Amino acid sequence: MSDAGYDHATVERRWQEAWDDEDAYRTSDDVEDPTYVLGMYPYPSGKLHMGHVRNYTITDAYARYRRMMGDEVLHPMGWDAFGLPAENAAKERDTNPRDWTLDCIDTMRDQMTAMGFGYDWDREIATCTPEYYQWNQWLFSRFHEEGLVERRDAEVNWCPECETVLADEQVEGEAELCWRCGTPVEQRELEQWFLRITEYADELLDAIDGLVGWPNSVRQMQRNWIGRQFGTELEFSISGHGAVEAFTTRVDTIHGATFFALAPDHPISEELAAENDEVHQFVEHEADPEGDEPNGVATGLTATNPVTGEEIPVYVADFVLSDVGTGALMAVPGHDERDHAFAEKMGEEIKPVIAPKPDEWDGETVPDAPDVSEEAFTDDGILVNSGEYSGLESETARERLTADIDSAEEATQYQLRDWGISRQRYWGTPIPVIHCEDCGPVMVPDEDLPVELPAFINTTGNPLDAAEEWKRTDCPECGGDATRETDTMDTFVDSSWYFLRYVSPDLEDAPFDLGRANDWMPVDQYVGGIEHAVMHLLYSRFFTKVLADTEGLAHREPFTNLLAQGMVQLEGEKMSKSKGNTVSPQRIVEEYGADTARLFMMQAAQPERDFDWSEEGVRSTNAFLARLKTLVDEFVESEPDGDDDAVASYVDAEIDATIAIATGEYDDLTFNRALRETQDLVRTLRQYADYTEPHADTYERGLSAVVRLLAPVAPHLAEELYSALGGDGFVVDADWPTAQVDRDYVAKRRRLVENTREDIRQIVDVAGIEDPTAIDVVIAPDWKYDALEIAIESDADNLIGELMQQPEIRERGDAAASYGQDLQAEREALSMTLSPDDEHAALESAAWLIEREFDAPVDVVRATDVDDSVLKNAQPGRPAIEIDD
Repeated sequence: MSDAGYDHATVERRWQEAWDDEDAYRTSDDVEDPTYVLGMYPYPSGKLHMGHVRNYTITDAYARYRRMMGDEVLHPMGWDAFGLPAENAAKERDTNPRDWTLDCIDTMRDQMTAMGFGYDWDREIATCTPEYYQWNQWLFSRFHEEGLVERRDAEVNWCPECETVLADEQVEGEAELCWRCGTPVEQRELEQWFLRITEYADELLDAIDGLVGWPNSVRQMQRNWIGRQFGTELEFSISGHGAVEAFTTRVDTIHGATFFALAPDHPISEELAAENDEVHQFVEHEADPEGDEPNGVATGLTATNPVTGEEIPVYVADFVLSDVGTGALMAVPGHDERDHAFAEKMGEEIKPVIAPKPDEWDGETVPDAPDVSEEAFTDDGILVNSGEYSGLESETARERLTADIDSAEEATQYQLRDWGISRQRYWGTPIPVIHCEDCGPVMVPDEDLPVELPAFINTTGNPLDAAEEWKRTDCPECGGDATRETDTMDTFVDSSWYFLRYVSPDLEDAPFDLGRANDWMPVDQYVGGIEHAVMHLLYSRFFTKVLADTEGLAHREPFTNLLAQGMVQLEGEKMSKSKGNTVSPQRIVEEYGADTARLFMMQAAQPERDFDWSEEGVRSTNAFLARLKTLVDEFVESEPDGDDDAVASYVDAEIDATIAIATGEYDDLTFNRALRETQDLVRTLRQYADYTEPHADTYERGLSAVVRLLAPVAPHLAEELYSALGGDGFVVDADWPTAQVDRDYVAKRRRLVENTREDIRQIVDVAGIEDPTAIDVVIAPDWKYDALEIAIESDADNLIGELMQQPEIRERGDAAASYGQDLQAEREALSMTLSPDDEHAALESAAWLIEREFDAPVDVVRATDVDDSVLKNAQPGRPAIEIDD
């Protein structure tokens, strides 16, 4: 029992047991097209952290909302259970990764249950089980059949502490440290298995435009990672080394190339490093691609410009990357900022060859060359200092130069590289390959899958290398002695298709039921951290496209809508164990309850934004829930019998308003706004009960609406209160409350009431009225509403003239002319208001609030009941105010 009297532990335990007894969140296999709501599944580290709680509260709230809206909902949970952390933990504790991982899963599952997350646990998957990872192996074989698997030597990121390969995104910071242990990463040449994602580069890029339900920032991150560039490949002849191919997107600037640059690991650079001490020193010790400024070393070689025949110096430079373009480039410092900085440092010429296009250009005159001594001019323009090409626009020049240069041809380059999936670790999916001296690498036959992991051996390096008995096998093709592949798959493979396994988690003869996947996919709403905005999402899109091409999957994109939730911070810093600033979800649940934790997180900020954890905010949220419970308990016990009067009418209108707005916000996943509206309605209900004895039906309707609007976020207490109010079954199966008005009507009505109250306050303040005795609120005459509508719809230059064509307006004479002038002056800002009748009804129902604030009777008066001297100040949406003192 908390200090506020809300016994959350009893309530939450009662309803969790009830949900479990009734299998409340199970999704039948017979449903046709459920709304698929999914949070990125977690790595089972052993304990939930606040980031988990926020992510899964978002998905749980949305799943519950869609269910109350009448949808069949698929809301599963599983575990990204392979990975190096479990292997390292097992080594440190002298246990095995399997037992460690399964214990962590049990702990986190219990914590998720305690949070009230409504998962269909019958669909639970764990990627470390043979029942799951056999399909990783099966898919690898299918990709191999399609020519999408390749084995080749490659330079890889190697962590000497973890003794494994790291993907580029797992190398952090300028110091290039391992993301897991912080050890400096080395470069090694290893034979690796690759998935040829580059075969799908164009589709992956072009389809991004269709992902309209994804954040623009995430879509742009994916575009940048794929990094497609259209340009020209052409050859420069380097003294003593023959033709070297370069790639450029700006061949129009070739006359301004004043030096040539090679990547430190370009073959020519490596040759030079073996014989030139200065080049060797730079390549091995000084080159820093992540540095703040470009650096390089002169080679003494020259390159021949294929257009001008000019000999230009060759450098080895660290701003040239071997995996971007060809690892060699022509440098044009007059028109590239990076080249400009390098040229200034090395004292090379900076030559302008592109001029800004004049505002008025005849298409022939060659403009003056710009001054590029201080800053490069990087836009397209008109060629200058370019021989016969001077006077051409950049785009035209690019086309002509590409056609004219013998070695040049159009080319497309990508930053995206094939996906190296080989990992020298134990706790992952064994790559299903057998190495035979006679046959080479051979795929393990499907009937021999899964290739299961052997018992864990706590050793340095890759434990699978030490599993001698497991490694020895027979070649499936020739029957001779052979050995198994000892690399395991990158765990991104596991997460690239797991969302498909949920549709049929127990299927034994395929990775997923194709018919059901075609009906149930794609995921309607996906939620996860922004840190997965590139690789996980890109790989999942890649897998989905391959499965569409090879297995008949009817969808080429896995996720329709994506929400990247923000971080939970403490005093402005991300929570982390290393900083010692974490808050335990378990403590919060024990002290305040799961509903309090969920509600506080969801009301603190929009899901996409970071927010600060606040213990005071948690206490305030807990007190709110306790007050709500008291309101419901008092209603059930007192059975009020108030009148169905104007006050009840106002409360009814506020109930409708709250439902209309909150529903729209739930649709948009802006839960904080929906919850703010709901809490405002609770305050209104309390004010109603304090002001007068409530009308029973109105008050019950308000409480019922509040309970159901809160049910997605605070499900335990909502169940308790729904039951107390006489609801049948579970609140998660109840109908979502409906409103009799739309959001536009609500906004106009609320604006009218608040503006009127503010006008009264201002008059009282300016006039110094200390004790008003009566307040009249006068609605504008009907003809002004007609005039407003005409003004909004009209595009006539002479608005007053158009208004005066209407007899009912013209007969108002000077009053109409004056109002017409007002409308003309405010024409761009005009908007429709409520009708005169609706304004009267809205203000009459809200009069009690004004009376309560000013302790004076309020009369809402129609225009027909007052004289013209008062009406001149009354306008649609802004009634006239008369105050007696």
